[in-house]
Amino acid sequence: MLPWKFEYNYLNQYIWQHKYNPLMLELIRTNSDNSDFQLLVRDLDLELKIRDGEDHAFYAQYNKTDSIKYVVLAYENSEAVGCGAIKEWNSETMEVKRMFVPLKNREKGIASFVLKELEHWAKELGYKKCILETGEKQPEAIQLYTKNNYNLIPNYGQYAGVEASKCFEKYLS
Repeated sequence: MLPWKFEYNYLNQYIWQHKYNPLMLELIRTNSDNSDFQLLVRDLDLELKIRDGEDHAFYAQYNKTDSIKYVVLAYENSEAVGCGAIKEWNSETMEVKRMFVPLKNREKGIASFVLKELEHWAKELGYKKCILETGEKQPEAIQLYTKNNYNLIPNYGQYAGVEASKCFEKYLS
């Protein structure tokens, strides 16, 4: 028997629970129309505006959330405590977007659970790898991706040549 289970809840949302998860997080698969996702992304954007400073407008143009089909939300005691999304980059690759856990909920492993679920979903959809961009002013994010076996790669696409960007990839097994 697998150490996790997937089921649909009463709202017909796909949920995930892991028996080794001491937080008993509930992970829900949804899309960018979800109001909890929109609230978390608003908080993420406020934090990034401070961290990115003058560069924020450049990054913000690539982080629009309209029409994202694949969003994972983490809930603890019915409160949204984390999110992430994936968007198709090409026919073999999904790009991880909008990963966020509010400050008061950090250092509990929530982001890793969300990231693993996004990877699982990408694999289910037939994709072979995930890529992502984060900023050098986000050391927690760099640590998260390194801890989850992402490898630093040359900056891709719109991030090529942007010194403050750090790009990563992970082949899904």
